[in-house]
Amino acid sequence: GSQAVIHLGMHGTVEWLPGQPLGNDRQSWSDELIGSLPNIYVYAANNPSESILAKRRGYGTLVSYNVPPYGRAGLYLELANLKDLVAEYRGAEVTDEASGKSSRTDLRDAIWGSCQRCEILNDVPLLATPGDISSAFAEPDLDSSISDETFDDWILHVADYLSQVALHTLGSPPSDEDLAAYLNAYFGERLSPDELDNVIADWHQQSNSQDHGRNWLGRFTSWLSNFAAEFGTSAEEDTSKINTAEGDSICTEATDIVSLLSRNTEELDAVVTALDGGYVPPKPGGDLLRDGTSVLPTGKNMHALDPYRMPSAGAWIRGQLAAEEVIRQHQQSNDGKFPETTAVTLWGLDTIKTRGESIAIVLSLVGAKPVKEGTGRVVRFDLVSIEELGRPRIDVLASLSGIFRDSFANVVDLLDDMFERAASADEPDEMNFIKKHANELSADGVERPAARLFSNPPGDYGSMVNEVVGSGDWQNEDSLGETWKGRNVFAYGRNEGSGSGGTARPKVLDKLLATTERVVQEIDSVEYGLTDIQEVSGVIMVAANNMLIPARVWDLTPPPPSTHTRSCLLMAQYYANTGALKKAAENRKPVDGNSGERKKVALSVIEAFGGGSGDTAKVPVRDVEDVLRLEYRSKLLNPKWRDAMIAQGSGGAYEVSQRMTAMVGWAATTKVDNFVFSEAAERYALDEDVSRALQKSNPEAWKNTVRRLLEAAGRGMWETDEETLDKLRELYADADDMVERVASSFQKE
Repeated sequence: GSQAVIHLGMHGTVEWLPGQPLGNDRQSWSDELIGSLPNIYVYAANNPSESILAKRRGYGTLVSYNVPPYGRAGLYLELANLKDLVAEYRGAEVTDEASGKSSRTDLRDAIWGSCQRCEILNDVPLLATPGDISSAFAEPDLDSSISDETFDDWILHVADYLSQVALHTLGSPPSDEDLAAYLNAYFGERLSPDELDNVIADWHQQSNSQDHGRNWLGRFTSWLSNFAAEFGTSAEEDTSKINTAEGDSICTEATDIVSLLSRNTEELDAVVTALDGGYVPPKPGGDLLRDGTSVLPTGKNMHALDPYRMPSAGAWIRGQLAAEEVIRQHQQSNDGKFPETTAVTLWGLDTIKTRGESIAIVLSLVGAKPVKEGTGRVVRFDLVSIEELGRPRIDVLASLSGIFRDSFANVVDLLDDMFERAASADEPDEMNFIKKHANELSADGVERPAARLFSNPPGDYGSMVNEVVGSGDWQNEDSLGETWKGRNVFAYGRNEGSGSGGTARPKVLDKLLATTERVVQEIDSVEYGLTDIQEVSGVIMVAANNMLIPARVWDLTPPPPSTHTRSCLLMAQYYANTGALKKAAENRKPVDGNSGERKKVALSVIEAFGGGSGDTAKVPVRDVEDVLRLEYRSKLLNPKWRDAMIAQGSGGAYEVSQRMTAMVGWAATTKVDNFVFSEAAERYALDEDVSRALQKSNPEAWKNTVRRLLEAAGRGMWETDEETLDKLRELYADADDMVERVASSFQKE
């Protein structure tokens, strides 16, 4: 029999099955399934939150692997033409001395027309007043008052958006191109192209040397000589040397990062060590761009953080700024009115990565602050006075992921206590929406009217919305919101009993959803956006003394999941949680007599990776529609990203397929622009070379890609011509035949 389990990739089956959340017992499915087998779990380094679940419930010995290299999205196809126009515009000079007319004048209309054809104005509007979205120009003809400088900055936004362009190979050091992508993403313009090339070249020279110790000693001696020579220099020389020192410091840091990234080979070594019963050293998990080099090298048994010290000081600052911006944007769109209820998603992943920013957002909306004891542990969330707050307390529907609920029970209890005190505070209802709603619920005889922390049933995980969308077995968009509501009706906290027990409180949840006017979702990492997936995984059973062969971690095509595993494999979809929450809230809004539609609930997306936890200058908060447009342009519709996925073979085709499914999910729960479906069809289905490559590498994924386009058209999400639909139907029939032939060939074998 098998002597060990090697699990490649995050989100397996065993840790998500029913049972105790913190300590397995004999009634826990994971304990029964894994038994006494060593579980060597190869896990993404940037997801320490869910890795803890693999330890607690799956008995996993974690071996972290590096996340893929990053690349700038670039400007492509239609955008490339716009870039050329802007470049010409910026370099244009006065050509007619008599009239003083600049050739730039002739380019303005051409650029404006190109912007409209590319639908870029939805992503990056031209504003008459900086920061005032209401001053955006939307007329067919460009206003002559727009300054020339506006065009210089506009196009750079999409080009600078970081996007994932490749996948990771377990145990393999990055190529020079990959290293350049990492360093560009990490340093930006602080590291020049020449410096970048020199850093990589120097590293190769050092790594090829046979005597690293002597090289280190030589570098130290050189540094010591330079240090001694600095005494007695002039002020001008001092300034020059300071600037040089800053550049040297950046290059030194870049060299260290290259050195650490080159130790990716330790990932495979750690797997072999674990199979041999050896010790895999610990290391914090996290994101290189956000958490720095402390997360490198990979190939370690990663861990997270102390849940009793959240939010951290930096997270508290950023959380306050984010909450203020959310309120400001809501007031700007609603004639100065405050939102009575805001739904905030609390996920274990972003909580660990950001050290509790989402918790800080909840506290700030309510008007509370963390109180620490002498050891630095947070022991209470105190309400600040209304006078100090200067506005009403916003009610909050806290939507907890199953991991947050289980991993941060102490935070759940503190938040529950805070909401109870807010609901009974001696304050007028118009200045305390928590109390207002609690009083209304009490008048209706509802128990625990201050319950605000809702999640899945105890010991269970996931909204099941992704399963419904994946199967296509849903009637209308409203039903997806009700699926979410049915799976998140359990309230948690110290007032709901001890341990992990929760109580179903549908009436309280209904009230909160009915009053919710805005949803807040944090994106915690640069490589995972709203349109991305995080669930691919495979399980390989091997004998402990077998030779392990390097393989692409993600180059696995998961088999059709069974009933009890599908929700595990398709769990981390933003649309299935945040999008469906938004839809559940909209389902409870009254129908407008004029439009015949319910009022829309806004969804604010916060980029937690924008500058790190210590950045207090700005916390980006954007509407979901704008974020989706930008992400689709930068990834799914970007030929650079598409070609990278094709190059990855089966795994890349699977990534494309799942994003198509997620696109249908987003269209059902919020809004996806028509051009996204049209261009996706053109790039993946109607392009013969691309469709041939996808079908060859993964017939099932290719079939799903075409199926989702047809589904979108059938459900009224995408308007296109009948000729296109006929072509897609023909392609789908061919794909179905291909899948049948592949299946029959396996049966014969």
